[in-house]
Amino acid sequence: MANEQLSSPSAGAPTAPFAGFNQDDFDVFAVPGLEARMSLLIERIRPKLFELGDRLAPALTELCGETIYAHVAKHARRTINPPNDTWVAYAPNKRGYKAFPHFQIGLFGSHVFVQFAIIYESDKKTVFADHALKQIDDIMTHIPAHYAWSGDHMVPGGDLQGELGEEGLRALLERLKKVKASEALCGIIIDRQDPLLQDGEAFVAKTLETFRTVLPLYKMSW
Repeated sequence: MANEQLSSPSAGAPTAPFAGFNQDDFDVFAVPGLEARMSLLIERIRPKLFELGDRLAPALTELCGETIYAHVAKHARRTINPPNDTWVAYAPNKRGYKAFPHFQIGLFGSHVFVQFAIIYESDKKTVFADHALKQIDDIMTHIPAHYAWSGDHMVPGGDLQGELGEEGLRALLERLKKVKASEALCGIIIDRQDPLLQDGEAFVAKTLETFRTVLPLYKMSW
């Protein structure tokens, strides 16, 4: 996920079921050139991200017990290289998300990700790492083995918790405390070919389930 400016749509109830994602959406990231790729991203993907922003921010507000705002990527700082991914982030701040623990839904050319994230701009990294290290047994029990952990939001994918193990997770959290550019992200990866993505309402339900699952990580960040 690139470091870009974002904006928040105003909240509103969805007027129709979410359409889901199709292969054309993922193919956008194979289009060469900044202008051409951005044109298709704005046309095909961004409206869906705004819709998911409006749709899920109220649910996250209820889950978190505080007002959560949606921020859809604009990629406004890019001048040469086209984005390799795009996203909507949810954070307890109207102006931005980067400095805060937050939730994300986004796409690379290969998959959709739904996750909790605390990235390098946040001053809550040490708070989260300290709390998570003290509760690592609970995390290993509560977070499913197929959830992926990553230490870099710009790299697609991550390590499944079941493969990472307690030792690997502990190393990721210790790095989060010591390395300025370190990050921690945890959630699910859905392959672009997964039929779930074409069933918009099933995807929304899966996203809410994932946000509920990673909610304890969000709460450890404060």
